Amino acid sequence: MSGIAVFDYGAGNLRSVLNTLEAVGATFTLVDDAAGLESADKIILPGVGHYGQLLRSLDAMRVRGAMMARISAGVPFLGICLGLQALFEEGEEAPDVKGLGVFPGKVVRFPEDARVPHMGWNELDVKAGSRLLRGLGERPYVYFAHSYYVPVCDYAAATCQYVEPFTAVLEQENVFGVQFHPEKSGPLGLQIVKNFAEL
Repeated sequence: MSGIAVFDYGAGNLRSVLNTLEAVGATFTLVDDAAGLESADKIILPGVGHYGQLLRSLDAMRVRGAMMARISAGVPFLGICLGLQALFEEGEEAPDVKGLGVFPGKVVRFPEDARVPHMGWNELDVKAGSRLLRGLGERPYVYFAHSYYVPVCDYAAATCQYVEPFTAVLEQENVFGVQFHPEKSGPLGLQIVKNFAEL
């Protein structure tokens, strides 16, 4: 397994992500600048907190360009939770902030009458052929904690139902994203991280 750069933007439950990488035997480094991204074989962007805060942090740290360049160069990229949402053009949580725009579309909030955040274990409906979800079966259970979501899109490798169906896993060439937290999803989460590390 080659070197994974885990990007630290100053928030998020990094320790549990790093513990998961250690558990699957992956080689990784915690990075917080463009140079760290430029030398990485793979990139993980963990995300906890606020859409605007994450993207403003990337801009303040001057890494948006480097991150986009690495994605364009075909480097495998995994966005976790907010890290998945950042891949889209915009988000209702911070309408004035531009997303990374790797995918078209908007991140939206669950309806007013829904209990938010969507918290706890829920079932995935997995499309055949997903590399990230290899070996997990058709309906694995994983752990979610989010109030905003990406509607079902063309790049969804798995969906989940909470009030309405949403994109739970993204997969398009070298870009992957999970709305849930693999680092809190037990053995299945370990398998997902291992699949990414072995790409």
